[in-house]
Amino acid sequence: MTAPITKLLIANRGEIACRVIQTAQSMGIRTVAVYSDADASARHVAMADEAVRLGPPPAADSYLKSDLMIAAAKDTGAQAIHPGYGFLSENPEFVDAVEAAGLIFVGPSAASIRAMGLKDAAKDLMIRAGVPVVPGYQGAEQDADFLAAEAERIGYPVLIKARAGGGGKGMRKVDRPNDFRAALEAATREGQASFGDGRVLIEKFITSPRHIEVQVFGDSHGTVVHLFERDCSLQRRHQKVIEEAPAPGMTDEMRAAMTDAAVKAARAISYSGAGTIEFIVDGSGPLRPDGFWFMEMNTRLQVEHPVTEAITGVDLVEWQLRIAAGEPIPMPQEDLTINGHAFEARLYAEDPVNGFLPATGRLEQVKFSQLARNDTGVRAGDGISPFYDPMIAKVITHADSRKAALTRLVDALQETHLAGTVTNTEFLIALAKHDGFREGQVDTGLIERNLDGLVSVPPLSEAHVAVAGIAALDLDPTAPHFGWRLWEEAAHELRLLSDADLVERRVVLHQNGRIELTGGADSVTLSDVLRTGDRISARMGSTQRMIEANVAVWNDAQGTRVSVLIEGVVREFLLPDARWGTSAETGQGDAVLAPMTGMLIALDVAEGDLVDEGDRVGIMEAMKMETTLTAPRAGRVKAVLSAVGDTVEGGAVVITFAEEANA
Repeated sequence: MTAPITKLLIANRGEIACRVIQTAQSMGIRTVAVYSDADASARHVAMADEAVRLGPPPAADSYLKSDLMIAAAKDTGAQAIHPGYGFLSENPEFVDAVEAAGLIFVGPSAASIRAMGLKDAAKDLMIRAGVPVVPGYQGAEQDADFLAAEAERIGYPVLIKARAGGGGKGMRKVDRPNDFRAALEAATREGQASFGDGRVLIEKFITSPRHIEVQVFGDSHGTVVHLFERDCSLQRRHQKVIEEAPAPGMTDEMRAAMTDAAVKAARAISYSGAGTIEFIVDGSGPLRPDGFWFMEMNTRLQVEHPVTEAITGVDLVEWQLRIAAGEPIPMPQEDLTINGHAFEARLYAEDPVNGFLPATGRLEQVKFSQLARNDTGVRAGDGISPFYDPMIAKVITHADSRKAALTRLVDALQETHLAGTVTNTEFLIALAKHDGFREGQVDTGLIERNLDGLVSVPPLSEAHVAVAGIAALDLDPTAPHFGWRLWEEAAHELRLLSDADLVERRVVLHQNGRIELTGGADSVTLSDVLRTGDRISARMGSTQRMIEANVAVWNDAQGTRVSVLIEGVVREFLLPDARWGTSAETGQGDAVLAPMTGMLIALDVAEGDLVDEGDRVGIMEAMKMETTLTAPRAGRVKAVLSAVGDTVEGGAVVITFAEEANA
């Protein structure tokens, strides 16, 4: 048996690094964090017992440097390395190097990773192991005519997949023969660019597909168990959004067949550690034992592992560490049971309204609900880096029933307030409230079919405006002499910006503590206004509707910013600094602002150039996505404030335009 692990290096960052550190420390294991320059003050660094700098922010210069990881482990006396997920977690060469250095890799063997690393070889292996696979072609012949003939044999629609792919890259659905060659060229090109391997396989596309996966665990003593299934069908562009366990509509017969196939798959490669067998499932009707097929195996801990922990009561990271130390699996299969239902929602810094564009910024407030387990790698004051995945947190709920767990998820998300950057919280709330999803009618196309409704933005509410006004003007009706003036009641002229739109109200303060706002569609009166920390409550209007709001207030170069959360809807306002004058109130009319923190990779204009409205003036890149900067109006460029190659903060002015009269 391997000696117990007493010091562990976590070769990762963010949420998963914090998650591993938490369990390791609860087991009495000292922890070593690693970090790039962008993460020097990150939460995982603060949590660990020690921390080692890797290098500059790009992952290729830091978190993907296996030699630096091993050197850090050796220098700090760590006996083992936990890879988390992503980065080096499924890199067999890294496993070989870790073991060659005399260290323990907390995960499967390099041979197991290699066996499942290429989709075509993995499918052949599963066929030999008696695991059902999707009808298709995964051979070595890559001639376009041959592959087109195979697609005809399989029957349309088909799915072309890069054999070394992952994350939806190198994948194309083809509905008819005439589209096959163009799709093949695109998948080959993307596979070569993303993985250095342009070879593909072809699979039958399953109508109304569901994505259901089984958590497996193996140990070095030859034991393999499963911890039941998770449904990960709610996806957008092959990326999971909300996961749950157990799968809705699952029958005992189907579960037995599926988990048996998963255990066979793990045994076929002598698997040790945590792994996930992913299946594509026919969701066109009730689940049936002959309606699921092997898709791939993830030879690591999954992002969605907390839902399995919730329904089984097992700490999967603890199991990983014990098995890596040579211990047997802590529980026999017959003692593992399902308790209740769990959901996980992935909370991202991204803008669903603008095509889910990754967002950056400084998190001025981070407030999670106590109704949920919140796995996160950030704190208030942290910045969202353009260099890494923009996931902020995972919100996990558990209850006795699916309905209760989903209701709790909605409530938890509605209480979550992240100020300073745009997030997908409202999209997640809309998705969790979707009738089909609530009824368990899920498949991988649900989001795309309903996308317009899921990302629609409700009109700005007067409640948000009123609360923003109270916070921005720092009004407290309980203060002595509130609203008192010698000749008349006090009043303020409120001018706020909301998404570059000017919001003007007259705010009248009455001596009885009431606050009246006029200038909108209707006059609004607030009574019983109470401020407690970052909470503002009030009764509003003639109906005396009770408003409960969470607020965050901070200052920047443009003025006072206020973020208001009411019933799950967040709206941000700017009370412009007087020194900005009308330029702040015209939004981007006289300036091009960086939509997120990122690198300026192209500039199309120079000082003095004339442009038309909508002309491209530059390109920014963040999180491997390019965003085009366009002219907000026709005019003459007054100044270009950044150069190609500069890293620009989100919201910063990149280009200014001359005033209209001088254009």
